[in-house]
Amino acid sequence: MCFISLSGIMELSKHSHIYLLLIVCFFTFFIHNDVLYTDIMESRNIVTAREMVYEGNWIIPTMNGELRLEKPPLPTWIAAVVESVSPDNMGMQRAMAGITATLLAFLLYFWGGRLTGNRQYGLISALILCTSFNFILMGRTATWDIYCHAFMLGAIYCLFGAFEGKGSQYGRFIGAGILMGLSFLSKGPVSFYALLLPFLIAYLLIYRPSARKKGKAILVMILLMIVVSGWWYALIYGLYPDVAEYVLNKESSSWVNRNVRPWHYYKTFFLETGVWSFMLLTALAVPYWRNRIKYNKEYLLMVFWLVFQLILLSLLPEKKTRYLLPILIPSALLIGHLFIYWIQQLKERRLSANDKMIYRINTLLIGIAACAIPVAFCFIYKQIPFSLWLLIPGCLVFALFAFLILMYGWRIKPLAFIWAVTGLFISIEVIGMRPLAPLFNNPDMKSIAAIRQVEEAWSLPFYHNGEDDLRIEIVYAAHKKITPIDPTDQEALMQAAPLVLLTQGNIAEIIPDSIREKFDINSIDQYDNNRWKPGHKLHSSIFVHDVNILRLKEQTR
Repeated sequence: MCFISLSGIMELSKHSHIYLLLIVCFFTFFIHNDVLYTDIMESRNIVTAREMVYEGNWIIPTMNGELRLEKPPLPTWIAAVVESVSPDNMGMQRAMAGITATLLAFLLYFWGGRLTGNRQYGLISALILCTSFNFILMGRTATWDIYCHAFMLGAIYCLFGAFEGKGSQYGRFIGAGILMGLSFLSKGPVSFYALLLPFLIAYLLIYRPSARKKGKAILVMILLMIVVSGWWYALIYGLYPDVAEYVLNKESSSWVNRNVRPWHYYKTFFLETGVWSFMLLTALAVPYWRNRIKYNKEYLLMVFWLVFQLILLSLLPEKKTRYLLPILIPSALLIGHLFIYWIQQLKERRLSANDKMIYRINTLLIGIAACAIPVAFCFIYKQIPFSLWLLIPGCLVFALFAFLILMYGWRIKPLAFIWAVTGLFISIEVIGMRPLAPLFNNPDMKSIAAIRQVEEAWSLPFYHNGEDDLRIEIVYAAHKKITPIDPTDQEALMQAAPLVLLTQGNIAEIIPDSIREKFDINSIDQYDNNRWKPGHKLHSSIFVHDVNILRLKEQTR
């Protein structure tokens, strides 16, 4: 079978691994990455990037005309460069996140190989990461999370090499300091807390590294980290001390007062790995694996790293599932240990009855889930008809991979199983992403983006009813700065006229008759930017706007 030969490539050269991983990452992060609508986090990032480009706010970012200091600027600078080169290209914006996710996957591959001296372990772990649900999602989204964790994993890779290497290791410590600084410039202290700190605790407990002859290099690393991390913050504080303090207090208090969840909110953390959820729980059965896994020390490092991540994240009152993204890194490395164990035991013909049972339970559960995919594809076709020329080959391909997963699960062929799962994910991304998009998009959306084609409106300033909350997705779609205004303030309207006014409701019910009679009001249209159709429980009036042009009447001027 093709996957038996593919699994053999794992035994080949380092270059073969790199080419294979590049191919997997290409399909995982770049194919059909533009099919889903822009979400709120992407909208914030790209609106800020546009204002960097078109209004010159590169150092002091703004979002819809207001200072945007809550998030560090590095990912937004990247988005701004993309906007400069290819305006309004969401596929290219998301490709930058895909490149960063690819970097992270390669760092995991190289570090896994260095940890164990086994490149096969590194490749297996990287493939598991690339088939983990939350990692795929973040690698296809133009936001900040993937950047900070990719840079931090690079810093951890350098740190580990520096402490395990002989001598002062200036080069590695310098690399670690710069990468830590870039992580901070991507999302502040998030990755320091969620990725670096738990790693350092676990590393100190398990490896007990020595800092002998490395003191000066560590000091250089810390100074570099402070400089790279802090220059932008120092500049902002010097220019806008009051605003900077307000933002600092706001962001720190949000960790305590916003999205507050109970301490056990992350109890289902393992589900973030998607198909590997049950296998991650199996890998955490430390009493069983501790004396079986060859790379015992490395295995325990991952266990402790993951446990301390969960503890630290659970201590914070503010909790969101996307904060669990860094947990996928030690999780992939943990599951990789199981596959290396099964492979080695098979080679040595020492796989026990218990080992066979554990392997089959874990793999066949994934196989059963895979069998549901062609069935679900047919069901979706009934809901949202697409080409039969896509349905029939798609179902056949999905069914083939489901069969391979079941077969390699039952026959106990771990390498072939990994590639079958990877192949299933690639086939979903190639065949399924575009026809599945209507499940997450509203094909009947009447987006305010159409206002760009209305010439008489496009040249005017845009305002919205200051009493309404304006979603940033509307600003992104309109491609205009939209300023709040009081529609009952006659003087403010007269000074702003002519203007385009967005209202959540009929303008006649919002502007008093005594004010309306002073304006010529030209109704443009009503736009609905809901991702969900009218009647759906998630459809919200906050995305529906009446758009009118207001001009002063001749006798009023």
